Amino acid sequence: MEMRLELVMVPVTDVDRAKDFYVDQVGFVADHDHAVSDEVRFVQLTPPGSACSIAIGKGLTQMLPGGLDNLQVVVADADAARAELVARGIDASEVDDQAWGRFVRFSDPDGNRWTLQQLPAWSAGGSGGSGGDD
Repeated sequence: MEMRLELVMVPVTDVDRAKDFYVDQVGFVADHDHAVSDEVRFVQLTPPGSACSIAIGKGLTQMLPGGLDNLQVVVADADAARAELVARGIDASEVDDQAWGRFVRFSDPDGNRWTLQQLPAWSAGGSGGSGGDD
């Protein structure tokens, strides 16, 4: 059985503020913004190049705003990604070099935490390498 993760709910307090943050500062694409009723609003946003989107809105989840810890996305270059986030006004961490990748962390206005990972060259998704223990 094949399964693909395609949508993750991100709990926020202010939908418009969160949408502006993810679109204008992080660079996500705004796919949908639909008010179903006074109680339900669905906003779908997709990181560039991703097959998985996030949904923010009203009436979508019972999670508390800021309750997501460490949503992780893969980037080609952690230094370049960090520089772009900082240039867009985001308080991004310094690059954290580990044996299993290079990481940059930031939070949205509600405190939902994100990690950008540059895969190591030896991994299947990295930029080359032999697949061994380089």
